[in-house]
This record gives sequence, C-alpha cells and structure tokens, in this order.
Amino acid sequence: MFRHLLVPLDGSPMAESVLSATADLVRRLSAHVTLLHIIERGAPKTVHGERHLTQPAEAESYLRGVAEWFVSEGVRADFLVHRDGADVAKSIADGATEIGADLVVLCTHGWSGLRGFLFGRVAQQVLRWGTIPVLLIQPSTEGRKEPFSCRRLVVPLDGSGMAETALPAASAVAHAFEAEVLLMWVVPTVATVCGERGAAMKLMPSAAAALLDAEAAQAGTYLERVGARLREEGVKISVEVGRGEPIRVLIDTVAKREIDLIVIATHGRSGISAVWAGSVTSRILRYSTRPILLIRIPGAPPRSE
Repeated sequence: MFRHLLVPLDGSPMAESVLSATADLVRRLSAHVTLLHIIERGAPKTVHGERHLTQPAEAESYLRGVAEWFVSEGVRADFLVHRDGADVAKSIADGATEIGADLVVLCTHGWSGLRGFLFGRVAQQVLRWGTIPVLLIQPSTEGRKEPFSCRRLVVPLDGSGMAETALPAASAVAHAFEAEVLLMWVVPTVATVCGERGAAMKLMPSAAAALLDAEAAQAGTYLERVGARLREEGVKISVEVGRGEPIRVLIDTVAKREIDLIVIATHGRSGISAVWAGSVTSRILRYSTRPILLIRIPGAPPRSE
C-alpha cells in the first residue's frame, strides 16, 4: 500500500526523529523515500536552537547528508528543495503529489513554519490539501538514532464505513511488521455522554444505561465481524469494547496494552464520525506519546473545527 514515502525536514536534529522509523518502514515495505526541505517565506533565523536553512544550496547539502545516512542504513533516498513556501502545509501536500508519494512522515514538533499551531492541526492541514496519509512521530533527543518498534497497532472504530477507511493501512503495516491489530470501539457511559444526547440521557439514567449496554453488545458483535474478515487476510486481530470518555479510554488502553501505533481515519480537520468526531486527532496528539497514522476519508470534505 505504501510504496513512496515523503519526509519533510527543516534541518533540526529534532525533526530527524522520524528517520529511523522511515528507514525501517522503507525496508519492510520495499518502498522508496524522498526527503523534502521547504525554503519558507519569512523564515526565522533559527529553529529549535539551530540555524535555519534558508538558502537552496545549504538545504541541498543538508539533505544530501541525510540521504547518505539512509544509504548507510541500506536504503536509497532522493531529495528535493521547494522554494518560497508561503504555506508550509500546502507545500508538503504539493510536494507529495508532485513525486507521487503515498505517505508523508512528519515529526510532531519538527517544523519551524508550524510555530504557533498545534501540530495536529497542521498535519490535518496537509490532509486538507490532499488525500495522502500522514504518519506523525513524536520528537526525541536521540534524533535519527531513535529506535522504532511496531508490534501492536490500534484502530478506533465506531461502526461506520468512514472509520473503516483506516483498516487497509493498518493491515498493510501489520503484515510488514508481523504486528497485532487491536480493533477498538468506545461506548460512553451515562456520565460521559456529551451534548444534547447526554442531557437527555441524564434525565432517565436507568433507561439510558440499559441502552448504552445494548450498544456495547452490538459494538462487540461488529468488532468480531470486522476482525474475522481481517483474520482471513492473515492479520493477527484482537478486539475490545471500552466504556467511558472515548479519548481518555483510548489513551489509557494504548498505555496498558503497550500499543506502538494508532491508525485513525480523519476528515482532514476534525475527526471521524460518531463518538470520535470533533478535533479528535488534536486531542489524541495532546495526550498520546505514540506515533499516529492519519488516513484521509475518500471524498470527505474538510470539516471546520
């Protein structure tokens, strides 16, 4: 599924936290990698304490050095420099389209041009300009030496076809790493239902609790059905129905089960449907220390925050 990875870099060691994971992905997926630096319009003189790369020649020299590192890791890498990046997110999306990339790999705090933004929003901005999946990896003081592990993945589902958009990508990564995929649906409790539905349920708590218990049972049946389909494709699957506030339950499960990667479908600016809707990616990024793979829902227009 992923055959050409695009890795935007700004020249800082922090942004290089994605390199080890990228090299591992390229080897396991038999893919190719292209490195990208964007000469940002009005860029600051420094980024993360390092001198900013503002000239094409120095950017090319830097990327050539990173490409040589990839060669030492057994991976061939190309590179390119985009000039006059007025909108960094759009430049990333345009660069991915230009080279035919099918995955963008970003460090969550690696881009100088993203200052002032919650990075989750910027990643979704990249998705807003295109449909190419984005893999977000947390920064590390180890930089390019940061090891990457992918033994267990989680895919949050809600019973909709839109949420299932994440499944092919999760399956591809699971096959490549011989990893286990956890399919998870979180059904709220009466105390954690939000909005108008929550207000109505709190007026009849006993009936509401019974209704939510029935939803949880249906969720379990649905997850088993989806899991059976993936098992036929050779994917190791486990399922879990959580109860409570969706994001909190998901993050707790990620920690408890030692999940290495979260794979989630997105509209591009807000989250997926039902209980996962509403700036989901930004909230997950705020609390999770695990890599997150964002898959754009085909044909879904970006939704406002």
